[in-house]
Amino acid sequence: MKPITPHGTGPDREPNIALWLPRPGGRLHVGPAPYTAPGPGEVVVRVRAVAMNPVDALHGLLYRVILPWLAFPAVIGNDVAGEIAEVGDGVTRLRPGDRVLGHAVGVERSRNRPAEGAFQRYVVLMEHLVSPVPDTLPFEHAAVLPLALSTAATGMFQRDHLDLPLPTTTGTASGAEAGGARPTVIVWGGSTSVGSNAVQLACHAGYRVLATASPRNADYLRSLGAAEVIDRHSPAVVTDVLDRIGASPLAGSLAIGAGSLRPAIAVTTRARHDSGPSDGRYDGRRVASVQPGPLTTWRARRARRLGVRVSTVWGSSLKDNEVGPAVYTEFLPAALAAGSYRAAPPATVTGHGLDHIPPALHRLRRGVSATKLVVTL
Repeated sequence: MKPITPHGTGPDREPNIALWLPRPGGRLHVGPAPYTAPGPGEVVVRVRAVAMNPVDALHGLLYRVILPWLAFPAVIGNDVAGEIAEVGDGVTRLRPGDRVLGHAVGVERSRNRPAEGAFQRYVVLMEHLVSPVPDTLPFEHAAVLPLALSTAATGMFQRDHLDLPLPTTTGTASGAEAGGARPTVIVWGGSTSVGSNAVQLACHAGYRVLATASPRNADYLRSLGAAEVIDRHSPAVVTDVLDRIGASPLAGSLAIGAGSLRPAIAVTTRARHDSGPSDGRYDGRRVASVQPGPLTTWRARRARRLGVRVSTVWGSSLKDNEVGPAVYTEFLPAALAAGSYRAAPPATVTGHGLDHIPPALHRLRRGVSATKLVVTL
């Protein structure tokens, strides 16, 4: 491992290289990339591990559908773990050499520049989307968190989604006891990357968590804090979930897995609901979906007639509101250091070097369960 030189200068700094996407549908290739110094409120990270996400594995012209604003050639990728190489003006909590994880947002409309894509040696990150990680957490495990964590946090805590109170390291943020039962949050698709983080975040926000998953992943989800795990394949899943909710009022549902929105709406229409905090910003009749598309829009319109609000989650939107810094700067560093928050799902390292990313993305397209594919750099 070469030493990190403060401010990213000097003879010991390696030249930057990146995995370039030349155009929609083009072939990813490794090539030189400029080193970009951080601006105010930014840091540069020397990347040691990156993780794969479905949005990184888009096929061909889907980039024009999902990310129509993206400028090419592009450097894609979201999940980063490594060391701080340089900090920009105004950054005081991070220093060169710090071990961190971070959410790279280079493909976002408001950022949209190669310097902020994860798949390169030196990446520029927004400081408030970066968290220190303890020495006991290897980079390849830390890299599984950022986008999945951001997506789960966006759905759970943003005001336009479930609007739950923010998590704390004590797990008592909700402060709610109704009829002697803690309010329940349902995570539909708990063994996914987003679900693994949603279960932990909801527990840290003080809620009882009910998750759906395949039976083989039940023990894994209980180890993350889920109180109940329901077989997502059950033909009576709606009834099963309602039975397990019991006397607990429903605080909200996060619909992650394919096909989860329909039963999530059905449960929400029939469950007893949490009245929410005293300012009445939510009443539990909310479902946040991470599956955008025409079918979600259609189901949302139908749900509105039943008094259920369905919203669609965009996992990077927390960069522009209070949720981002609340999670990455106020909650996660302490939770990781205390060992109360796990880097989940487990990492599967598929290779070392940028040229191993395309095969990892191909493997991701074929499908994985209860793991996240990681490449080290």
